[in-house]
Amino acid sequence: MTADFQKTIQQDVARALAEDIGRGDVTAQLIPEAQQAQATIITRDFMVVAGTAFVTETFRQLDDAIGIEWHIAEGDVVQPGTCLASLRGQARGLLTGERTALNFLQMLSGIATKTHQLVLKLKGTRAGLFDTRKTVPGLRQAQKYAVSVGGGHNHRIGLFDQVLIKENHIAACGSLTQAIVAARTLHPTLRVQVEVETFDEFHEALAAEPDIIMLDNFEVPQLIEAVGIRDRLKPTIELEASGGITEANLAIVGETGVDRISLGTLTKDIAAIDLSMRVELS
Repeated sequence: MTADFQKTIQQDVARALAEDIGRGDVTAQLIPEAQQAQATIITRDFMVVAGTAFVTETFRQLDDAIGIEWHIAEGDVVQPGTCLASLRGQARGLLTGERTALNFLQMLSGIATKTHQLVLKLKGTRAGLFDTRKTVPGLRQAQKYAVSVGGGHNHRIGLFDQVLIKENHIAACGSLTQAIVAARTLHPTLRVQVEVETFDEFHEALAAEPDIIMLDNFEVPQLIEAVGIRDRLKPTIELEASGGITEANLAIVGETGVDRISLGTLTKDIAAIDLSMRVELS
């Protein structure tokens, strides 16, 4: 884990705790301050574990005397009923941090689990599964991290680390070719991707030689045709399928020979893992 991501975890957790606790946890105050307790975190669902560092950081910020023993590792595939972690410390801290900790773990594990299940559908193809910028505001790095834990790949992190030329950019620049030329001139060290919606645009894009061409809402026969043309004319350009792709047709799209498939649903439509934290007084 990089120092930058560790800082992101600290900031995300601090923001979440401030949102939840506000002026103070008035319910936890009902419990004597010295009261000790132990707790276990258990999953009721099949899951790929992601977000353990967020849980650890949650309790560290509340009370660094709380001890956490993880019984699994980040990225593990576990079955319903598995005990993920045991905790021990002051009851107030355990109860105050419960919801924030579980919110992170159930959301990030939900993303990792879904990504893992979809990546398995692409086994045997050359297509990598990529996320998008359709993320919860303020939690993009966390969500994209969870995609990588599940075996997926991160598209650009934001508007700063890769050029992605879409319909409105093309209109503003005058043409698709002009947009790619401008991108190469202004940002020579960045990868350049362009979205196309027709075969005319696809051929123009091939001639202009971006790094990646996104085939937006192309049907399966069109994807196969585009891959064949690319393989003959510009084999180093990557092709990405996007739009209209579901869990049902994902494998079929992967079999067309595209290099990448992007799905906004990885981070946009999240099915949280069902977790339970059981607390017992010492």
